[in-house]
Amino acid sequence: MPLFCLGLNHQTAPVEIRERLAIRDSELDGVVQALRAHPGVEEAVVLSTCNRVEIYGSADTAERAFEFLNGKFALDAEVTRDFYRHQQLPAARHLFRVVSGLDSMVLGETEIFGQVKAAYARAKEAGTTSRTLNKLFQQAFRVGKLVRTHTRIQQGATSVGAAAVELAEKIFGDLRDSQVMILGAGEISRRTAQSLQSRGAKSLIVANRTFDRAAELAQEMGGRAVHFDQWPEEILGVDVVISSTAAPHYVITPDHVKPALRKRHGRPLFLIDIAVPRDIDPAVNEFDGVYLYDIDALEQLAAEARSRREQEILNCESIIEAELKSIEPLLSPGAEPGRPPASPQPSTLH
Repeated sequence: MPLFCLGLNHQTAPVEIRERLAIRDSELDGVVQALRAHPGVEEAVVLSTCNRVEIYGSADTAERAFEFLNGKFALDAEVTRDFYRHQQLPAARHLFRVVSGLDSMVLGETEIFGQVKAAYARAKEAGTTSRTLNKLFQQAFRVGKLVRTHTRIQQGATSVGAAAVELAEKIFGDLRDSQVMILGAGEISRRTAQSLQSRGAKSLIVANRTFDRAAELAQEMGGRAVHFDQWPEEILGVDVVISSTAAPHYVITPDHVKPALRKRHGRPLFLIDIAVPRDIDPAVNEFDGVYLYDIDALEQLAAEARSRREQEILNCESIIEAELKSIEPLLSPGAEPGRPPASPQPSTLH
């Protein structure tokens, strides 16, 4: 059956749309198994990150994936327009660009390689992959390693966390005189903490719903851990808050921020939200002295990085095109990338 990729990302959809379609880690196994069971679908891998939701699969028609997503999310016409679709060789090319960090908000980012590997591993364990996707993803991982070995695409801010730190420097100045608090102790928070440490932040506070994980990260970074319900008290003394939890709702709201502002005596507070769904209620940006940046604000940093790395992009594209030749025998001649239908047909799967 033909190979396809269906998805949306930071280039085609704002964070408000991406968070609506984000699939939580705890739901991922069930979603990929339900997708594989959908009529006409033979193989499936589901990738859901802060910046993208993508389905890779083989099916009698790519519209099967639209049917499935419509059944799960009740897609409206506005959301449908944000999707892209690739088939056959263009689908393989898209995946190779994703794992190489060329399709990322932060050019050359490293997290996406591990995220794709994890998505594939879960799908394979769930029994939703076979010959086509197994070969495709194995080749994709080879491409990602070649790109990182033979180009300099990773120079600069190569992760969302590092880009968030660069943003903090641009809006705050020298971080050596700042106090920083991180909400969430997952991998993205760990990378952010490492970037902060490398820039000399003098004080680092970590809060997480599981205190042991916060304590572990704080100890590793030479910082201090607090229980999650204590972070509103700590906000009084910090300059920068970087939030990346897995909460399905806002963690920081106006009710948290407003009391703190009265005691900060005009000192500015910078909030950087790198979570999807977002952790911070956009309404806090209306307060004087509060400066909120969500994950889409990192696009400017990505654009600056792209202008510095144009030649490296060309080098990466050359590697990808050469490696695509090895996947061609697996794919019969297929269609070029297309656009999704104006409105997907309702699915009977819920």
